[in-house]
Amino acid sequence: MSADVTQQSYDGDLSLDGRVAVVTGSGSGLGASEAVNLARSGAAAVVINDVKASEATDAVIADIEAAGARASLVVGDVSERETADAMVAEAEKLGGLHVVVNNAGITRDKMLFNLDDDDFDAVIKVHLRGHFLLTRNASAYWRAQDKKRSEGSEPVYGRLINTSSEAGLFGPPGQANYGAAKAAITALTLSASRVLGRIGCTANAIAPRGRTGMTEGVFEEWDPSQGPDPLSPDRVADLVSYLAAPASAEVTGQLFVVYGGMVALVEAPVVEKRFDAEGGVWDRRAFADAVAEHWSGRPEGKSFSAAEIMKL
Repeated sequence: MSADVTQQSYDGDLSLDGRVAVVTGSGSGLGASEAVNLARSGAAAVVINDVKASEATDAVIADIEAAGARASLVVGDVSERETADAMVAEAEKLGGLHVVVNNAGITRDKMLFNLDDDDFDAVIKVHLRGHFLLTRNASAYWRAQDKKRSEGSEPVYGRLINTSSEAGLFGPPGQANYGAAKAAITALTLSASRVLGRIGCTANAIAPRGRTGMTEGVFEEWDPSQGPDPLSPDRVADLVSYLAAPASAEVTGQLFVVYGGMVALVEAPVVEKRFDAEGGVWDRRAFADAVAEHWSGRPEGKSFSAAEIMKL
């Protein structure tokens, strides 16, 4: 096989030709980059979403159309059922639902002892409930499509990409609400991958670092003279387009940390130590003694937190 033929075959696996994608929170920032990149990867249509129509959403639509895809805006709060219903319905109008990117989110950062009920509820509602609603609706849609298949027909095409965060892995002190939501999104994605795997669809989560409006003030400004910005949302969008493509058919139930030129596949937690009672049941003293023996010489500060990830 010639090099040219090999390249053509690989490009075909990465093409989203004829697919329809939905990207939440895509009026700007990371979601906008993801939506436009999907269009440039060959998607036939992209449904974008934001809480309001604006010049920014107009610009995203223009970029999607310039890439040769159709574009449609669904205005609404992702934490409301009506918005999830409307996005799936709009995708159906444009040719079906094939790719879902849950990206919308907010932050209400405070130390735990200063975090009020409303700030906790708002973040959980937008991130976790928002992810749940569209994940559930997309799963129901793909399952219904699978039931309609005739014997021997092509399997249902479904790609779910959810947005988690490293915050859900190491528990930042000023983001108890955000970290809790993101950890739950990872668990939601794992559940979705098990269900969707039965019908040939995939579900993965990404933990991106990107310079967006939501992270303004977190990262230092980038000097363009130093070259491409490693925290540009475009770096994340490339991974999303891969996970949306046919080439990723075997990739599911995974969590990727992504930024710049780095993608890290995160491994599941491991059991550090198992404590077994000799008689089958622990009493408090025996258990305390066993734990104390293990704790002596254990690295200070070691916990369930995946703090090593922050060294990537």
